[in-house]
Amino acid sequence: MEYHTSYNQNENLPNKKRLIDKEIIDREEIEGLLKASIILTEKLSAHTTFNIKYIKQIHTLAFGELYDFAGKWRNVNLSKGGFVFAAAQFLEQTMLSFEMEMLKSLPQKFVTNNEFINEVAMIHAEFLFIHPFREGNGRTARLLADLMYRKHNFKTPRWEMISKDINQPLNFELYIRAVQQAANQDYTLMQQIFREISQF
Repeated sequence: MEYHTSYNQNENLPNKKRLIDKEIIDREEIEGLLKASIILTEKLSAHTTFNIKYIKQIHTLAFGELYDFAGKWRNVNLSKGGFVFAAAQFLEQTMLSFEMEMLKSLPQKFVTNNEFINEVAMIHAEFLFIHPFREGNGRTARLLADLMYRKHNFKTPRWEMISKDINQPLNFELYIRAVQQAANQDYTLMQQIFREISQF
């Protein structure tokens, strides 16, 4: 049965290792992400294809040792701060459309750095708007972007520039707003953020 839930930062999801200490769970997740990054970076080549199978592989490698739902589209509806993500009921079709309309249209080579940024930022914003997994969407999206940058021999984005301090011009609330704007297929704010954090 599908149900609706909101994010609770203090609530731990059930995990395979039956861990309950948040610090230990966080450490396990970080180690999983690092492992996924190393494995996928080693396999990266000019022929690497970014599709929904690849995205599921990222999530499975990063979170598979902890969560049964790793690599599977969520079957619950999620919201955060009153913003509702894509409906779980239609996620399979939503992700297929995402693959066809965005991932498959990615060129093998880009004429300019700005063209590259615009494409990756659009994919990043749309993926986060869809939020296809039960947990770990932001981290999966950022690792996917890192791998896209590495494929084209660019330095990875400086994610640390997106500050938790709301008084900073480039802050997490702005980042969230950029994701929300993807609901209207408006990617300009996310593209602006990517221009700020990219290292060309």
